[in-house]
Amino acid sequence: MDKPMDLGLKNKVAVIMGGTSGVGLKAAEMFLQEGAKVAICGRDQKRMEGAALHLAAFAPSEQVFAETCDVTNKEDVTRFIDGAAETFGGVDILVNAAGQSVMGYFFDITDEQWRQQIDLKYFAIINAVRAVHPHLLKRGGGRIVNINATLAKEPERHMVATAATRAGLLNLSKTLSHELAPNNILVNSVSLGLIATDQWERRRMKNAPDMDPTEYYNDLAQKRNIPLGRVGQPEEVASVILFLASEQASYVSGSTIEVAGALGKAL
Repeated sequence: MDKPMDLGLKNKVAVIMGGTSGVGLKAAEMFLQEGAKVAICGRDQKRMEGAALHLAAFAPSEQVFAETCDVTNKEDVTRFIDGAAETFGGVDILVNAAGQSVMGYFFDITDEQWRQQIDLKYFAIINAVRAVHPHLLKRGGGRIVNINATLAKEPERHMVATAATRAGLLNLSKTLSHELAPNNILVNSVSLGLIATDQWERRRMKNAPDMDPTEYYNDLAQKRNIPLGRVGQPEEVASVILFLASEQASYVSGSTIEVAGALGKAL
């Protein structure tokens, strides 16, 4: 019988930008279960503290570093990542998971909303990569995983700002994979389809508060023509993140893996 796959994540240090809910929090759980040390951050103090308490069920508190941080603020990001490196003795993995979509057509989106999307979906990643780079160099390499969306390849008119910035991130990730390869820093993207995260739950509570969640998501999957016939779960995304961060993905860089139930037609 073959031995189970060893991801080689024990004692690795994973920094997750936006790890207080949804996919980021689920990834933090799974990193801890693999024996890694995890740093998470978020803008909301209460949510961050709740996430840290939640993670205490998966590992001793000394394996978790949690601080408030605005990922669009360069000084905040540098302070957080340097703090994680000092606490754990270094950083091996960066997961850029912070994100929030803005719905609206081109002429409905304000300048402020455009800037917010560019800051959150683009400059937040630039800030984090700049801050983590010296720490990865000290380790002799590392992993960067950027959470993206299928909108990067198949934009939708009612989400023009999100789609445009997602496309930019796709290009940035590929370019970084080339530039950082000589230093053994692997850069990949995970593009999401419809995943049952807190963001979608807030939409359900706003638009259909009396509807059973299972019924709501099944209806959503049908309306969006998801070939697999259902909405994805955060742990299905987190599993791909962990693989890309692992020793098993040592020759995977510059790639985009879609976790979308075959949604969309783009190659």
